Amino acid sequence: MKIATHNRLLVAVASLLFGLAIALISGCEAISNFRTSQVNFDATEGQARNSQIVIPLKFSWADSFSEELAAVKIDGQWGYLDNKGNFAIKPQFDNAESFFQGLAAIKLKNKWGYINKSSNLVIKPKYDLAKNFSQGLAAVKIDGKWGYIDKKGNLVINPKFDIAESFSISDRTALALAAVEIGKKWGYIGKKGNFVIQPQFDVAESFSISDRTESALGLAPVKKDNKWGYIDNRGDVIVPLEFEEAKFFSEGLAVISSNNKWGYIDKMGYLVIPLQFDWAGDFSQGLAGITIDTKVGYIDKASNVVIPPQFDNIYNFSEDLAAVKNGDKWGYINKSGKFVIKPQFDSAQSFSQGLAKVKIGNKYGYIRKPLP
Repeated sequence: MKIATHNRLLVAVASLLFGLAIALISGCEAISNFRTSQVNFDATEGQARNSQIVIPLKFSWADSFSEELAAVKIDGQWGYLDNKGNFAIKPQFDNAESFFQGLAAIKLKNKWGYINKSSNLVIKPKYDLAKNFSQGLAAVKIDGKWGYIDKKGNLVINPKFDIAESFSISDRTALALAAVEIGKKWGYIGKKGNFVIQPQFDVAESFSISDRTESALGLAPVKKDNKWGYIDNRGDVIVPLEFEEAKFFSEGLAVISSNNKWGYIDKMGYLVIPLQFDWAGDFSQGLAGITIDTKVGYIDKASNVVIPPQFDNIYNFSEDLAAVKNGDKWGYINKSGKFVIKPQFDSAQSFSQGLAKVKIGNKYGYIRKPLP
């Protein structure tokens, strides 16, 4: 009888110590809260903890880190985490977007406004929809039409557009243009609201300058008469409208497709990587995802297959790692194609500022980039 009692005491003590150890690993949460947030993880939970998990999987939604903060949803409310997993801005919003240029769009009582990183409401919620700030301006929707405000909340371009995109730099002189739709046609406006390129396209995307090693002039993909091509910031067609699909320029090359095959052109419109893939993605850190048959791998700018197609889905490389899907689980590979974090997540996204959001079951958390 004494032996049985002694054994039960040892089991109880061991269970308590194990629970405390779990709480410490999960960021010193209360054990009851930890168990609630980690329900149904089973063996995968242990794998995730061994893979640099630093912010527990307990959020119903989470965004990537931007400007040192990440928007997350918990118990029906949105707030912002710092990179240690602490709430820099407590959950209090009905919806929230990432920080850009020091401000973030938030939703309260069915209206959108903006806060700063000190959680101060700098632009009161009064908009039906609101986009991120870019080049000092943000597109906002009022009574069914889009216009633009500055960081003080002043309406600098009156709401008159059916759709309005963010401003982007169109060349190295810092000329900023935004694609807008009016009367079912797309054109481009300057920061004073004047049309620099008249509405004439069926679809128009933003300009892109990837880095200063490229040509001084950015190009934008546009669609007209069911064909895509590229224009400069004067509206001149630089690459003829002859493609089925055309994407942004990234690291000097752009993805295009014709006859259901994908390849890459340079800014002169030359086909530098032949139309040979079943799908192709943007270049990032020198590599781009491509699909052959049903599997995805990566090529370099010389069209060499550096990581053979073997995955079911991928993200671009970021911070020298890429999230890839193998079967029904996601993990991370390096540029040699080797797994540095084994597939174990139900979803996973790119690393940003050293952290990546991952999902197991119906909860999101963050893992830290492993050391080289």
